[in-house]
Amino acid sequence: MLSAAQRLRRSADFAAAIRGGRRAGRGTLVVHLLIDEPACASTARAGFVVSKAVGNAVVRNRVRRRLRHLVRPLLSELPSGATLVVRALPPAAAAMYATLATDLEGALAAARRPRRPR
Repeated sequence: MLSAAQRLRRSADFAAAIRGGRRAGRGTLVVHLLIDEPACASTARAGFVVSKAVGNAVVRNRVRRRLRHLVRPLLSELPSGATLVVRALPPAAAAMYATLATDLEGALAAARRPRRPR
């Protein structure tokens, strides 16, 4: 479980990360990472979006629990004030735990990578 200081709860925080953050996707999930937020937050925060397209309530909650468990140790590696939104895609419902872990780490690494000049 994430502590209260590490959770996103307001829809404005979700919207800011999704609109202004860097996006990277893998087969089972999409990560939105907003790093340039004001340093008012003392820790990195995370939120999860698991829609009905993923499955029924039991499946959605299982996917959310798995993602929460995977994100918790990764938050300490992010700079303070960073906002992370993890959006589960429908294949996440049938994905193995190791697949979710690989996809999450890969997507987060891609989102943290500096952008290439065009």
